[in-house]
Amino acid sequence: KLLILNLMPTKIATETQLLRKFSNTPLQIQVELLQTVSHSAQNVDRSHLESFYTSFDQIKNKFYDGLVITGAPVENMDFEAVDYWAELCQIMDWSKTHVHSTLHICWGAQAGIYYHYGIPKRQLPEKLFGVFRHTVEDPNFILFRGFDDEFWVPHSRNTTILREDIEKVPELKILSCSETAGVYAVKTQDGRQVFLM
Repeated sequence: KLLILNLMPTKIATETQLLRKFSNTPLQIQVELLQTVSHSAQNVDRSHLESFYTSFDQIKNKFYDGLVITGAPVENMDFEAVDYWAELCQIMDWSKTHVHSTLHICWGAQAGIYYHYGIPKRQLPEKLFGVFRHTVEDPNFILFRGFDDEFWVPHSRNTTILREDIEKVPELKILSCSETAGVYAVKTQDGRQVFLM
């Protein structure tokens, strides 16, 4: 059972991309799409949300094997200034007891690492944009099984999380980084939360 909190304005494109990836497994996956009710989506038809998305109130008593929290185009705003921040914090707190493993992606990773560990995002002097070489620091973690020691990852962002801030938190382990793009993947010691920048 998998829950996807889709924070992207292009909801249909994002859900399609994620569902295509999840369909490449022999496992049977039951997916539910979650939206925030404290933010009114502007770029998707209301009937699509009503047909395919649920709210936190409707799922808060359920348990899930996995939760995916996507990115959102709000990275230049302070976390607390995002109109659905309180609701997102409620969902992230709930996930600690109702979800086995959470994957935070892009801004969702910055938000998660800030909420759970107080690590701030840092403004970059200029936008990081391109495809960059990364190295695997923990080849035994399931996410990187079968990867080469080096691999390429696209980035398009104005903010970052600093390695030295992550290394101050004993519960966190860096899985992959890039000399140019910085930290890419981080996990908690128990592996139940993964943050992909």
